[in-house]
Amino acid sequence: MSRFAAFGGILKLTAAGVAAGITAFTVTAKCSSPGNWENRSSINVPDYGPKWDFNWDRREPYNFLRSPKPKKASKEDKTEAEETETIDKYKPKATRHIILIRHGQYDLEGEGDEGKKLTEIGKKQAQVTGQRLKELGLDYSCFFVSNMKRALETAEIIEKELCLPAKSFSMDPILREGPPVPPEPPVIHWNPQPHEFYEEGPRIEAAFRKYIHRAEPTQEKDSYEVIVCHANVIRYFVCRSLQFPAEAWLRITLNNGSITRISVLPSGRVVLRGVSEAGHFAPDLLTYT
Repeated sequence: MSRFAAFGGILKLTAAGVAAGITAFTVTAKCSSPGNWENRSSINVPDYGPKWDFNWDRREPYNFLRSPKPKKASKEDKTEAEETETIDKYKPKATRHIILIRHGQYDLEGEGDEGKKLTEIGKKQAQVTGQRLKELGLDYSCFFVSNMKRALETAEIIEKELCLPAKSFSMDPILREGPPVPPEPPVIHWNPQPHEFYEEGPRIEAAFRKYIHRAEPTQEKDSYEVIVCHANVIRYFVCRSLQFPAEAWLRITLNNGSITRISVLPSGRVVLRGVSEAGHFAPDLLTYT
């Protein structure tokens, strides 16, 4: 029995909805018993949101043409044939699998960046996460890390677990923690000053544009790239890559040492394969601060 049948619901398509290709419909619910559903209540289900923008990273092949849109090749038209050749030349061939690691638990009472070192739990989290990455057996081609103390310590421990050469990762201050945009809804316990969003937001957006995009046309095979950074940065990356409102970033919670995986396909589609994966931790290693 369907949910609607259980309480005598009636699914009703409006005439306007049919004329518009059924972009919205109304549900009329009739409860047979008292409860949260009031008799004859109606729910207006909204239309789908904006269409996916395939040119979100400005790397659609037609961007490399003089004309704004691609044209079909024609034997009689040399220019159109050349444009088609250009499109084929700039088409990505590989998928970028981006593995975002949040740093381990750190000392919240430490003074300055240097004082906010990993706790013993944080070090263990980094070790277990490194072991997990090793178990996956992937060919990690790049390893980037924020230059903040807690992220560097996490990366060094992961590096050892993966048996990589010392300092095989690249430090990048653009990946530092910060408030990206004012969250919606706002929260009482966390309220940065407006100038902090103004200063840090553009940097974190620049980090997104630098690291989250489809593969270069010259990349022949899929890549697995590790980035060790911070919760706010990762949450912002997730919202931006899925074309969700960026203001929703604070609605996502990330475990310390967790793994978030984003795949950018050659077509420009983005697949979120996992958020805050922490199944490799024992219960006593699950922390959020």
